[in-house]
Amino acid sequence: MKVALIHDWITGMRGGERCLEAFVRMYPEADIFTLIHVPGTTSPLIDSRVKVTSFLNKIPGIRRIYRALLPLFPLAIRTLDLSGYDLVISLSHAAAKNARVPAGVPHICYCFTPMRYIWDQASAYFRGPAMFFLQPVLFYLRWWDTRGAKGVSEFVGISSFVAARIRKFYGRRASVIAPPVRMEAEINRTLSEEERRFFDEHPEPFFLCAGALVPYKRIDVAVKAFNELGLPLWIAGKGPELEALRPQAGDSIRFLGHVSEGFLWECYRRCRALIFPGIEDFGIVPIECLASGRPVIAIQAGGVAESVPGVVTGVKLSANRRGAWQGVFVPKSGFGSHAALRDSVEFFIEQEDQFDSAAAKEHARIFSYEMFFASWRRFAGKLKIYPGVESPMSVSSPSLQTSSQERRALC
Repeated sequence: MKVALIHDWITGMRGGERCLEAFVRMYPEADIFTLIHVPGTTSPLIDSRVKVTSFLNKIPGIRRIYRALLPLFPLAIRTLDLSGYDLVISLSHAAAKNARVPAGVPHICYCFTPMRYIWDQASAYFRGPAMFFLQPVLFYLRWWDTRGAKGVSEFVGISSFVAARIRKFYGRRASVIAPPVRMEAEINRTLSEEERRFFDEHPEPFFLCAGALVPYKRIDVAVKAFNELGLPLWIAGKGPELEALRPQAGDSIRFLGHVSEGFLWECYRRCRALIFPGIEDFGIVPIECLASGRPVIAIQAGGVAESVPGVVTGVKLSANRRGAWQGVFVPKSGFGSHAALRDSVEFFIEQEDQFDSAAAKEHARIFSYEMFFASWRRFAGKLKIYPGVESPMSVSSPSLQTSSQERRALC
């Protein structure tokens, strides 16, 4: 059976690309179609299956400017020729789902989210006068995006939060399958001599922020909260917000920039807790932190509210609740408030001895690759479409049987 995988662009190994790699493992003979491909930025497995790119890929310096070419995405995605395929699976947070699929061919969209930058978060990406001048373009792109969604046979969202967004913007129902997350044993945690020396020279307890420094992550809220707390906060990642954040940060805040995978997971393992002040569609970083045995402090909204068992700030915990929670939630009404985040950090410190590292690791296994493969095969079986081959990855979980709680989380 000929299978086509469509991905928006392949320019770095982030959560979406790890999902793509998982699909390539299930469909090892599949061809990958994408708007832009920069070889060597993801993995050899992905690079080996890329068959077709759009005309955007021929533009010099496209890796640096492709986000500015958003108005060209509708034309670019329609030029991908998918004739001759029996099944099309798009992995989309932008244009991939809008590809022209031949009539009668099933098109399953594994949707990371409807496009934030043309829908509800456009103002976070386009600020000032640019927003006024871009309004006609945004109206057109919303019309194009809605029309493209009608050509999808079945939507699968990465969380119930995303499924609700699909229903809101596209008027379509979506199944839910959480994305795969690597467990601690699957990570290359080798550190360089310089990295080992860094940890030796900075043994103090710290809190951690990790991820791209972009507006919707709301790292600015964490910076303000920890300025007042005076507690060590390490921020791992880079992005367009970095230069704006540096002048705001006090002496207790350390910017690490881009870090290696091994360094990041060592930060997970050593941190007191992960600080996650934004509203995410799923949130792979919090699950990675749980897989490392450390808790999460996050907003009670978005995908994290589904995936992390947490207690809301101010709720008194009894001694017999030890291990029943892996995070502290800032009430949703406190989104964007550094004072609310500060209060949640202080509440966490009061309850810190209630946290159980082993329980966090066990909970994270719900989102392992094995569970993802099993969930996709059940979904494909219900639709009577080709489910792909058995996962070639070793089974680290003791069983693929899921509890009722796990089923609610995954499907």
